[in-house]
Amino acid sequence: MMRVNITLACTDCGDRNYISTKNKRTNPERIEKKKYCSRDKKHTVHRETK
Repeated sequence: MMRVNITLACTDCGDRNYISTKNKRTNPERIEKKKYCSRDKKHTVHRETK
């Protein structure tokens, strides 16, 4: 099983807002997505946490 659950955390405030999945074989590095942060009330970059 190569598909794993990951948690995305906001780079500005540090909140862990989103849970997503990724394929470890095609994306071995940490992913970044631009998502909405409810604490900052704007779209920010969210990075994969450990």
